[in-house]
Amino acid sequence: MRSWRNNYISFALIFTGIVSGCDLIKMKDGVQESGMTSDPVARVGEQYLYPEDLEGIAPGGMSKEDSTERAQRFVNNWIRKQLLIQEAATKIEFDEAEIERKMLDYRYSLMGYEYQSYYVNQNLNAEVTDEEIEKYYQENIDNFILKQNIIRGKFIKLPKGAPKTKKIKSLLLSNLDEDKEELNSYSLSYATQYQLDDSVWMVFDEVIKNSPLAEIPNKVQFLKNQKYIEQSDDQYLYFLKIVEYRISDNVSPLEFVKEGIKNIIINKRKVELARQLEEDVYERATKNQEFEIYN
Repeated sequence: MRSWRNNYISFALIFTGIVSGCDLIKMKDGVQESGMTSDPVARVGEQYLYPEDLEGIAPGGMSKEDSTERAQRFVNNWIRKQLLIQEAATKIEFDEAEIERKMLDYRYSLMGYEYQSYYVNQNLNAEVTDEEIEKYYQENIDNFILKQNIIRGKFIKLPKGAPKTKKIKSLLLSNLDEDKEELNSYSLSYATQYQLDDSVWMVFDEVIKNSPLAEIPNKVQFLKNQKYIEQSDDQYLYFLKIVEYRISDNVSPLEFVKEGIKNIIINKRKVELARQLEEDVYERATKNQEFEIYN
């Protein structure tokens, strides 16, 4: 039975010529609507699902296997929802007028939201200057307290069989450009994990996880006293150079939260654009006397 059903759904997808988009589920009773000539794909009680209802489920270009799998999920979800609806109808009494009102409210809210999203996307200025970021940071600095220890530094994880590992320390500690290039080239060839950009702030626990360094009992004390450390386990060698650190519960450096602040500023612009659109529409309608309130 399942095999027949899968094959039928696959046939239905080909038959209807899956197109982009997503149609609303049409609730049909046992008598097919005018123009419905195909057999139903599924039935729950007196509700039927037809191949036409599967149009738009899979985007163009999707493989037959993926299209069939997506259609099967859609059918199964449709069945579950119909079963729940029919169960609900036998257990409680619905106020059809109230349901209709809520559906209209949702429809109108969705239309308004879609237009606001369109308007915001058309008018949004996504460019945020460093000055704007700095200003927001200073004005809201109490919101940028670190929840974790962070570091700037370099980290390399090497298999124990990697060549010339005794040279890693000198390369890590060197500030010469040629040594930095050599370390980068070496890491590309042999390291299983590395971070060599010491201008970037990183969460300390993320850097050292899955290494013996993760077992350090007092990480704050470690950060205060260590600038360079080597560790090993059965398979790997670990090298860590710490350039700078910040302890949790202290103010985060601007560089660590810069991208987050940029997103905050952009989101505030989106909210303001949506609010201004609503206000402009209302003021224009008021000026043109497009609405009335009756007592």
